[in-house]
Amino acid sequence: MLNPCRFSLIAPLLALALPAVAAPDPGNWQDVLAEAEGQTVFWNAWGGDSRTNRYIDWVAEQMQAQHDVAVEHVKLDDTSSAVSRVLAEKQAGNDDEGSIDLIWINGENFAAMRDNDLLFGPFAESLPNFALTNAAENPEVVTDFTLPTEGFESPWGKAQITFYYDAAQVETPPQDMQALLDWARANPGQFSYPKIPDFTGSTFLKQALIELTDQDEALYQPVEESDFEEVTAPLWAYLDALHPHLWRSGRTFPDSGPNLRTLMSDGELSLAFSFYPTDAAVAVREYELPESVRSYVLDGGTLGNVHFVAIPYNSPHKAGAIVLANFLMSPEAQAQKQSLAMWGDRSVLDIEQLDTKDQALFEQGDRHPSELPADALSNTLPEPHPSWMTALQDAWLERYGVN
Repeated sequence: MLNPCRFSLIAPLLALALPAVAAPDPGNWQDVLAEAEGQTVFWNAWGGDSRTNRYIDWVAEQMQAQHDVAVEHVKLDDTSSAVSRVLAEKQAGNDDEGSIDLIWINGENFAAMRDNDLLFGPFAESLPNFALTNAAENPEVVTDFTLPTEGFESPWGKAQITFYYDAAQVETPPQDMQALLDWARANPGQFSYPKIPDFTGSTFLKQALIELTDQDEALYQPVEESDFEEVTAPLWAYLDALHPHLWRSGRTFPDSGPNLRTLMSDGELSLAFSFYPTDAAVAVREYELPESVRSYVLDGGTLGNVHFVAIPYNSPHKAGAIVLANFLMSPEAQAQKQSLAMWGDRSVLDIEQLDTKDQALFEQGDRHPSELPADALSNTLPEPHPSWMTALQDAWLERYGVN
């Protein structure tokens, strides 16, 4: 399989000019709506969590009812496989009848697609609902792993590393990376992280590196501009010390964030983390985790980002994809997504700027005991340059690659 994070090496082979293809103009909204009617949008999105899947099912129902647009969720194990597919279609000269209309994407995969002209746009900032993000005051909705999105991605949700623990077993959870190592030594087998290249596991590596290195400014530039071995040496020393005290002594790793949650449910772990701040609260609400589970973030803050949707350049149903991207930013869809009864994913909208009726959609009553306090996510650490994620994954696999 092609490595999508190495596409820049073959970009010169793809330099041929694309043929002119009529595409909908997001600025002419009524025309876009009319063209979208009756289309089927093939939305490629990670399918590894039941909550995400049920939300996308709800979206599909609403899109059919409100816009006569069918939505097919193409469930991915790894977003890079969809990126590879679009690249292969471009290499084959398929510039008009691609197999993907919308893709849930960010980070290194967005960078790879932009580097190789695989995305349609700009479109995002022309969407009627984009103004509700108040991008001027919230620049994270137009920035992806330090890279400006330039209208080639539409913001969809917010994520941030959030730890959770069983308070019936853990009295004082660790508040930083060194404390986590000490805690793991004192509680062997009670913590782990997803195996690389899982996104949640890779995010844990970046969280640790930001805290451990004294050269964190290098992380916000392309990795080739720094001494990778020197910058990351503290991370590998830390993991060497941590792994023997992990679940199954670090000889194997959980497959994903949801798998971590399952291990907590089974009582094999007493401390875990998620990239969705309400993950534990939703799980407790749905009787997947005990009521004694509580959520928290590290004292120095935790890594967070915005996730996006984008339209491949050769999507044959661009109008439908544009209407779908706009619906995903509507107060109705954002409130439903943020609800603990559906997914619990944070909104990209500036809720305080919404009218009173739309603000009311986001009211969920009393905070769930397993949920974070309202102000807990105020210290969000920015994502490093996307090239660091690829380099860290490769180095981790070389050192620790298992099962």
